[in-house]
Amino acid sequence: MKGKIFLPLLFAASTALAQDRMTPEILWSLHRVSGEAVSRDGRYVYYSSKTVDWKSEKSTTLHFKVGVEDGVKKEFTTTAGKTITQRYDDTWFAYYDNFVYKSVDSGATWTEIYSSAHDAENVWVSPNGKYLAYSKRVLVKPMMGSDIYSDLPNTTAQVYTDLNDRHWDTWADGKYSHIILVNLKDGSSKDILEDLQFDCPLKPFGGQEDLVWAPDSHGFVYVCKKKVGKDYARSTNTDLYFYDVTTGKTDNWSEGMMGYDTNPVFSKDGRKLAWTSMASDGYEADKTDIIVMEVADRKKKMNLTARWDGTVSGFIWGSGEGRADSRMFFTAPTEGTEQLFEVNVPYNGDAEKAQVKMITKGKWDVTGIVGQAGSKVIVTRCDMNHANEVYAVKTNYGDMICLTHENDKIYAPLLMSKTEMKQIQTADGVTMGEWIIYPPDFDETKKYPTLLYCQGGPQSALSQFYSFRWNFQLMAAQGYIVVAPNRRGMPGWGVKWNEAISKDWGGGPMQDYLAAIDDACKNSYVDKNRLGCVGASYGGYSVFMLAGIHKNRFKSFIAHDGLFDLRSWYGTTEELWFANWDLGGPYWKTPMPESYEKFNPINFVNKWNTPIMIVQGGTDYRVPVEQGLEAFQAARLHDVKAKLLYLPNENHWVMHPQNGIAWQREFFKWLDETLK
Repeated sequence: MKGKIFLPLLFAASTALAQDRMTPEILWSLHRVSGEAVSRDGRYVYYSSKTVDWKSEKSTTLHFKVGVEDGVKKEFTTTAGKTITQRYDDTWFAYYDNFVYKSVDSGATWTEIYSSAHDAENVWVSPNGKYLAYSKRVLVKPMMGSDIYSDLPNTTAQVYTDLNDRHWDTWADGKYSHIILVNLKDGSSKDILEDLQFDCPLKPFGGQEDLVWAPDSHGFVYVCKKKVGKDYARSTNTDLYFYDVTTGKTDNWSEGMMGYDTNPVFSKDGRKLAWTSMASDGYEADKTDIIVMEVADRKKKMNLTARWDGTVSGFIWGSGEGRADSRMFFTAPTEGTEQLFEVNVPYNGDAEKAQVKMITKGKWDVTGIVGQAGSKVIVTRCDMNHANEVYAVKTNYGDMICLTHENDKIYAPLLMSKTEMKQIQTADGVTMGEWIIYPPDFDETKKYPTLLYCQGGPQSALSQFYSFRWNFQLMAAQGYIVVAPNRRGMPGWGVKWNEAISKDWGGGPMQDYLAAIDDACKNSYVDKNRLGCVGASYGGYSVFMLAGIHKNRFKSFIAHDGLFDLRSWYGTTEELWFANWDLGGPYWKTPMPESYEKFNPINFVNKWNTPIMIVQGGTDYRVPVEQGLEAFQAARLHDVKAKLLYLPNENHWVMHPQNGIAWQREFFKWLDETLK
């Protein structure tokens, strides 16, 4: 009898105790906040809050507006699940079940304006309301056996004659995302890409931002990479095309610009077009600049950020006093954070007079810009302890006011982790920043197991981001110190530092990692006998490399979707421009790029002697499945303790809620086993 009473009480006590620290289940219960728009008068911000029920794997999204000055929150509906696609001042447009609707009362009531947008993925209505453009997948070149042979409806055959047969997590099926233009007056429609093997929006992540109407409704600019087959797989050269709805003529407005040209936005008066641009074809992590072009004279282009030693994430046109197109606000990584910046737009087209100014500063990431409300810029913000919320930024001083509080109740009982930016010396004498994340209730008189976190990308910022998988708050809550170095190859520390990783994957960056963990071990509270190393993508590659060169520093490794054999990876990955730029070309090139020998993890597997857990997604075509399987097999055949976590329906990420929780449970179970 005593046992039956004691056990439930013990369980209740332990559960109550656990609630003061982040768990996978709490993490997945958080609201995911997205800023959507600012009202025309600047009084309200519209935003959405999405929740995920990890037990049913179903999500619910609610829409709200919040007062910029008073912070009062009100729920509003879009009627039966309609997806809002645009807001032009007080007129809204939405799409649902092949129908396009218009609302002039902030979504309270809707009027049908078009009923045949079958299978539309994105919808764009012209500002004057006379035209509609929408994207849908159109069969252009049959590749599926059932499309090739009408008498074989059950065949699973797929036939390819060129590259670009896969992208991210999907096999090509001969269908391309095309733009359908509709004249709403007479209902006539036209596929502006006709029988071409091109996509708009861009695959795999393009969306509503890849098409923008001119304010005068004369036409629209769309983003497209007009290449096919192996040329597509080797190039990052996207362009901005203007389609004139009256003449049916298409012009390339970014012709001669050889890298990524994306995110076109017209100035309010339509006289200028701005977009983000990279200079080099094939270099997907090149410096991103803001280009401004005069629409009336397209030869007049200004690079506003050319002289600034950083890379732009996203931007909006500014508004307010004076010329409406006189300034822009943008976000960019800087020294382990993501902040809000401002740049003026010189009236005379002299880019030399463009000056960049940082507006915000602090231990957070400004993750996006929603719009401008008077003298305030509305943004979303997170940090390593808090998911996204919406903030108003006073541009004169950089002060930030939190407008939404979707997760306050969930966070209230939780102990937060301390995060600290440290500066250390690398092996070659360069100063490097690194984030240290400490467990809640950290006590420097105790010793803690410590994890070296290896960032992916490889050229992506290691900032105050909040991930629902690689969550530093969750790691620290389980009692781990996390060391997260901003090793070479990361933006936010100057263009030179960002570029330093190319063709040197296993060189300088590995020494940066070792310098970071060695520096951490100088602290008495770091248990040098319980060090782990974890990472995904390039971070997974880093784990595989360090497993062969760490000289017994670590007791445990975890690699997720990591590159294990660069030769087989080159032969199976789908974006060849990435491998060509970062590795120096194919392995059959003469002379062979040194990466395939000097920096190839498979060449160091004979030195593996430390337990390793390997995670692999089954539909990951960026780092295909053989990479994880080869690594697991090599580990076991070398008598190394290993675990394979295979997720057959996941791509390069983990998207399904229950897979995400299983991932986190296995992650910490492995660490518990190997870092005792």
